[in-house]
Amino acid sequence: MWVRRTPIVVLALLAVVGTLGVVVVMRGMSGDIKLPKIIGPECTVKADGEVTLDSVQMANAATISAVGIRRGMPERAVVIALATALQESKLENLETGDRDSVGLFQQRPSQGWGTPEKIQDPRYAADKFYTALKKVKGWEKMRVTDAAQRVQRSAYPNAYAKWADESAVLARALTGRATGAVACTVTGSPVLRGAAAAAALMNGLKLDWGKGLAKTPAAAQAAGLTVAVSDASTGWRYAHWLVSHASATGLERVRFADLEWHAPDGKWQPVTADAGVDERQVIAQVFS
Repeated sequence: MWVRRTPIVVLALLAVVGTLGVVVVMRGMSGDIKLPKIIGPECTVKADGEVTLDSVQMANAATISAVGIRRGMPERAVVIALATALQESKLENLETGDRDSVGLFQQRPSQGWGTPEKIQDPRYAADKFYTALKKVKGWEKMRVTDAAQRVQRSAYPNAYAKWADESAVLARALTGRATGAVACTVTGSPVLRGAAAAAALMNGLKLDWGKGLAKTPAAAQAAGLTVAVSDASTGWRYAHWLVSHASATGLERVRFADLEWHAPDGKWQPVTADAGVDERQVIAQVFS
């Protein structure tokens, strides 16, 4: 007699993932139980479309975007870079891959991309990708998947196409063309507090934005930091970057213009009347 084994398999899977986080079991129209979905810290990006990433993916996406902006690359380049990283690594800084591939873009040391240690630095990897992209004649007018393929030389040249829409949403938010578009929920005890958290934020800003940060001076205090900005677009670039890196830095609040983000809530809300509105600086507050 044939015995249906699906429930046993699912129970075994639940036993494994139960220690990793909350799970949701979904039942399809046919009654078959689908694989459980692990729910962890999430970031939602809404900018003429919606994309959901976990906190690690979001931080890597923000770094890739920042490196592109720092280099003076247009938004189209950021879209291509994000689509490539989504396809190659799902925006995770992988230690292994096909043959000797590693990192966000699965770049290969044997193909001249650098040492494994360097490639696993997201900033280095993103910088190398943009350098290679600039050498592709006419990349600005190519389809996302064609431009990515000219850099990556993948065995699946059209694979990048499926990430074009998601990458465009991320790029619109991370380049500052959307308002209050990156919302991450951070729960549990902060990994850092006070001066250590503020220092981590400042260090990350300097690493990602480099000399570009000098044009928008940042000052760190024990309670957080402020970044002076000249316009709304620049302000939202930094505000969204800060929220994207909140999980690993002990960031509690970000305020810019008339909106404020709060870590446990994970949402942008209008600032209270007594808080005031300042469109000249982004204010970041860490857990004390």
